Amino acid sequence: MKTDINLSKTGRNSLILLRILIGWHFLYEGVLKLYNPAWTSKAYLSSAELLKPLFQWLSSDEMINLVDNLNIFSLMVVGLSLLLGYFERLGIVFGICLLIMYYIAHPALPGASQVGTEGSYWIINKNLIEAAALFVLYHIPTSAYFGLNLLKKKN
Repeated sequence: MKTDINLSKTGRNSLILLRILIGWHFLYEGVLKLYNPAWTSKAYLSSAELLKPLFQWLSSDEMINLVDNLNIFSLMVVGLSLLLGYFERLGIVFGICLLIMYYIAHPALPGASQVGTEGSYWIINKNLIEAAALFVLYHIPTSAYFGLNLLKKKN
């Protein structure tokens, strides 16, 4: 994977650190949910403020088990891909999709119930910031410098 962006070693290492930290966050969230038998996304989804019919359907009794398991699996796979630097871009795309879905469910828009809560401010919240950071990483694939993708090159 060749990148046409000329970064200093410090710049590359900074982006690698960003990738690893975001990967850890995704993996941690997935593992935390996996080992908590009481966890479910039902309340979060059923209280969605935008696209209510979609999120109501996802939180229905027929769908919630599948949705919860897919969420856990996706969080862990995205986290591992970012931590290990393997299939980095695919992990980033799935990570952005998850974060945008989380944002849409509870946007930080004026008048929304989440505005002003920790990590959720006016228009911008932590999900949107993390999605933007992943967008940057998509365009500067750090696994070209550090990660298991380097092993594929040598074979």
